Amino acid sequence: MKKIVGIAAVLTVLITGTLPAQGVVTTAVPFLEIAPNSRASAMGEAGVALGDDAWAIYWNPAGFAFQQGSELSMTRADWLPNFGLSDLWILHSVFKTSVEQLDGTVGFGLTYLNLGKFARTLNDPTVLEEFTGYELALVAGYGTKVTPTLGLGINGRFIYSRLAPFGTAEEQGQGVASGFSFDVGLLYKPHTIYVPFTDLDMGDRLSLGMNLSNIGPKLTYIDKAQADPLPMNLRLGFAYKIIESDYNNLTLITDVNRLLVKRDTSGGSDEFYKAFFTTWTGTSFNEQLRQFTTGVGVEYWYGMPKLIALRAGYFYEDPRSGNRKFMTFGAGIRWDMYGFDFSYISTFEAQHPLGETLRFSLSIAWGGGM
Repeated sequence: MKKIVGIAAVLTVLITGTLPAQGVVTTAVPFLEIAPNSRASAMGEAGVALGDDAWAIYWNPAGFAFQQGSELSMTRADWLPNFGLSDLWILHSVFKTSVEQLDGTVGFGLTYLNLGKFARTLNDPTVLEEFTGYELALVAGYGTKVTPTLGLGINGRFIYSRLAPFGTAEEQGQGVASGFSFDVGLLYKPHTIYVPFTDLDMGDRLSLGMNLSNIGPKLTYIDKAQADPLPMNLRLGFAYKIIESDYNNLTLITDVNRLLVKRDTSGGSDEFYKAFFTTWTGTSFNEQLRQFTTGVGVEYWYGMPKLIALRAGYFYEDPRSGNRKFMTFGAGIRWDMYGFDFSYISTFEAQHPLGETLRFSLSIAWGGGM
């Protein structure tokens, strides 16, 4: 059991890029929280109120409700490059298409995290065997309009985690687990919103989003008594088009996130249907606020149709809850049905695990544009 726990602890650091600290809540399969696409990654990892491309399957499946046509996209990144581990990388891919008979859009996605090779030993340096650790998730989503201005989206997800494909005589299982989760999202795009005491109409420029993701039972590697919760996450945000014209478009986007996981002093955790409520209890209001992360970003597009994009953002996490703080930058280009985006993370600490992370995304869209 201790060997499996040790491997899980190391992989948590490798996946999240943060060292465990007081106040940090750990979960199973934290790779589900890694931002998948370069576009949103370049905007402070914010995207719940945008949802206007195939990556809505991650940020907010309700975005599918307002989309037409088809799109195939893929992102690959060497994960945590400052660790110098060439075999630690992550791949995301997604496909979406509108279906008239369903009055909405469906999407399918794959996330694969390669954790590299590990050596199994006992009480001496002798290598008994080598194995490759990896985790993956397969997801299917659907979004449709509830009203002309409100979209509803849902996802279903299969999760497979292979940390260590072996056990010992004292253990009841192996370092392998599988499970499932689902997401529920809402996206509101009002036609008209007048600012009180003014003639300013924010309609068609403002969108509001909500996504509750990774809802599901705990993941069991060894036995049920030691099962770990999924990273159930509440994401809220807005997007506002500051400038909207034929050749120039500027959008501001902001997300706030809260991990809905409740652990006790012994390391146990509540089931997800309890954690949705109990996460908000037991600490002060100020402590609750510290558990939120914030992502803020801007995106500028030039051209008609949109041709070149520049992006920037900032991500903040309280020092007592993980202390991730970084600037993000990126750019994109669209030509006919093809798109290319990249993003870059700049941290405030030398040799930070997340520093110098580059993501590259490719997209092909047809029948409705990107």
